[in-house]
Amino acid sequence: MKNKKIALVGNPNSGKTTFFNALTGSNQYVGNWPGVTVEKKEGRLSYEGKEYDVVDLPGIYSLGAFSEDEVVAMDYILTDDAQVIINVLDASNIERNLYLTAQLLEMGKNIVVALNMVDEAEKRELKFDIKALSKALGVPVVATVAHKGSGRSEILKAALEKIENKPTYENPLTYNENVTHHIEHMEEILQGQDLPFPLHWTAIKIIEGDSHVLKQLKKSAIEKSVLEEIEDFLKFHSSDSFELEIVDSRYAFANRVAQKAVTRPTQEVVTLTDKIDRILINKYLGIPIFALIMLLVFQITFAIGEDLLGAAAASLVELLASFAGSFLPRLHSPDWLTSFIVNGAINGVGAVIEFVPLIAVMYLLLGFLEDSGYMARAAYVWDNLMRRFGLQGKAFISMIIGFGCNVPGIMSARTLDNRKDRMITTLITPFMSCGAKLPIYSVFIAAFFPSHGGLVLFSLYGLGIIVALVMAKIFNKTLFQGETSYFIMELPPYRVPTAKNVFMNMWNNVSGFVKKAGTVIFLVVTLMWVMAVLPTSAQPYGENSILGVLGGFLAPIFKLSGFGTWQESVALFAGIPAKEAVVGTLGMLYAGQYLEEGTVLVDAIRMHFTPLTGLSYMVMVLLYTPCVAVLGVVAKETKSLRWPIFLASYTFAIGWLASVFVFQVGTLLGFS
Repeated sequence: MKNKKIALVGNPNSGKTTFFNALTGSNQYVGNWPGVTVEKKEGRLSYEGKEYDVVDLPGIYSLGAFSEDEVVAMDYILTDDAQVIINVLDASNIERNLYLTAQLLEMGKNIVVALNMVDEAEKRELKFDIKALSKALGVPVVATVAHKGSGRSEILKAALEKIENKPTYENPLTYNENVTHHIEHMEEILQGQDLPFPLHWTAIKIIEGDSHVLKQLKKSAIEKSVLEEIEDFLKFHSSDSFELEIVDSRYAFANRVAQKAVTRPTQEVVTLTDKIDRILINKYLGIPIFALIMLLVFQITFAIGEDLLGAAAASLVELLASFAGSFLPRLHSPDWLTSFIVNGAINGVGAVIEFVPLIAVMYLLLGFLEDSGYMARAAYVWDNLMRRFGLQGKAFISMIIGFGCNVPGIMSARTLDNRKDRMITTLITPFMSCGAKLPIYSVFIAAFFPSHGGLVLFSLYGLGIIVALVMAKIFNKTLFQGETSYFIMELPPYRVPTAKNVFMNMWNNVSGFVKKAGTVIFLVVTLMWVMAVLPTSAQPYGENSILGVLGGFLAPIFKLSGFGTWQESVALFAGIPAKEAVVGTLGMLYAGQYLEEGTVLVDAIRMHFTPLTGLSYMVMVLLYTPCVAVLGVVAKETKSLRWPIFLASYTFAIGWLASVFVFQVGTLLGFS
């Protein structure tokens, strides 16, 4: 028997995802909605001996067809897959949040309202009459504080009661006489038809001229004559403003409900959030403060993740390799198997795994900033500067997400309102330094810049942002001309981050990194190892091996960059399937080359690079062709192979030019 489903719907920053985490805990997984790249979050809830599936729909402001998020949410709600919908409202911004509630009520759906973040609203001296709010909406309402777990059992009880006893709802919205007349007329036209959506709601959407609904109706079993009547109606009323009138009716409904249920102070209350924002999102101080915060994040990341925990992880990998190297021969293990396990698996994959503490610390700190409410403000702070380069602040959200992984960063660009912004953001997000590149930077920093790790890392991330903005300006003037859309975003209140949310964010990212190391990176390093030891007539890990010949072919390309040897070239090639494989390949090659000396990776890096060529190599890694996962998602987002090919080509050219510039200018200035 299938579990009953509960769907969560709400505005961005309404606390909906925190609510989802509170309901499901760690019992959740992330995928994509069928046919699109919109993230799909599902989890399982156990309550009073029964299990329920919980679906966290994308955060949306309305149920229209303006973005892929809205289409996905609307289509899912219309399928009736969920037996009840919990509509999460931000109590501090109740009128705007009630607009989405009004649309859900128009659909006639079985909903329960969670009036969330009432603690923040109370700081603004807002008081709520929950009974009056419930009566005005005609649905149950429960006051909640999701991050504290307050109201969890009450909202669940209300939702589950609605599953068992599904009531019939009357649409509480009223429209003006003209709109009402046309809605009733459209209902008469549609009467008796095999509609894919509820009759009353379908009539409203036709009057609104909703393109997505009209497209779905054309694909349905509606009679051709009825479709012609609809088209004639829309042509005749093409100059009318029915859509605006319906929107006004929804906002008027939201205001009436709020007036009945909310008591406001006579004067606006200045909260701690308001006072902090005067400094952190100041027109002149906002970006410098953001830079300082990120510099601090990187300094702490290296101080704890690399110097303290990273050294222990590296020692563990080295100890494991030494043990395997001495133990396997005692079992009469074939030389090739010993070589594979020690040089390929342990020194290859282990070279990546030993940076897990570093990545864990970084994601822990970024999770702390996100849960505190600061990261949402970063987009607002950058909006003015982004506009000078032809984008808007919401594009910076994609770039921030790209710091973790470029794939969800590019996927998040779907929320941008026009194609120009979406395409430019998609093409520049790969310049954001993802977590997969962190192990590469770390080994070079440990080799040449151990005392300035945080500063070097900060500089690399900053360079990625600068290059991205420059390319955005170029694309804005050439490939994608047009106006930039407006930036509207609700800033959440500052709050003390919860350990559960912060550690869950860290765990999701680190576990994904480890899984990748055990699958994709392992396969890449294995392939590289096989190519490094074949043919048997060649010296293993030598330039006459298959891998050495491939590297010899690639090496001249990077001669002007200062690292034109076959090992470094092959490692960059291995980084296209997965960036972590750059370190894995170098670890495997150097382990095989210096097996007798027992040289560790950092020492081998010092033998093959100088500080200048190491810096040039890091710049190349930062900017060159993204991994195949990124290219794949670009193909899906753009529905074309042309753009991923263009992305792979132009980023490689930018990376090569930048690394050549670093090496050649550094050489002229006397650096080595």
